[in-house]
Amino acid sequence: MSTLPIILRSSRFNLYSGALLATFFGIFAYAHFIMFLDTGKLSLLLVIISEALTTVFFIFRSNPKTVSIIPSDWLVAIIGSFAPLFLRPSDYGVLPQAEILIALGTLLQIAGLISLNRSFAIVAAKREIKTGWMYRMIRHPLYASYFLIFGGYVLVHTTTMNLILYLVTISFLCLRIFREERHLSLDPAYCHYMSKVRYRIIPYIF
Repeated sequence: MSTLPIILRSSRFNLYSGALLATFFGIFAYAHFIMFLDTGKLSLLLVIISEALTTVFFIFRSNPKTVSIIPSDWLVAIIGSFAPLFLRPSDYGVLPQAEILIALGTLLQIAGLISLNRSFAIVAAKREIKTGWMYRMIRHPLYASYFLIFGGYVLVHTTTMNLILYLVTISFLCLRIFREERHLSLDPAYCHYMSKVRYRIIPYIF
């Protein structure tokens, strides 16, 4: 049996990868908190809370039963997860009122994380298949929350770099959805779940 899947499922790998994500989050949070002290913009605190939740749930996730060892799955997951941590606050926004999107996205994210609990993952992996609460409505509530949060962020903090990072993030999130479902659908239980919950992130649309 290959040793790579064993390493990827190990507690030590979970610890090291969690520490790396926490480091990037710390830099992200510091930049946003300093801007919050200067401007008092609520959106900055909401984004810090959002990314903090992601980091905490990632660090304390359970060990997976299976993990994809396809290199492109890892590349897609890493870019999709780390790209938004390079977003930076700006004094200019084309639509400052879009803070409401960040707030709504954060609430959706909290509900999604509670529903997912310790089955959180970045790279396509199978832990416990969740089918309750938010997962009764759409198959990827966390990704739906990211669309709202990061979309609102770019409208409130509009720069060329933030727009590029947003487009990269959303593109790779979409790729992650398909790659995760490809991996999870190896389990008949997940195939049954997909047949019952038809939509991925937007009910009646996608």
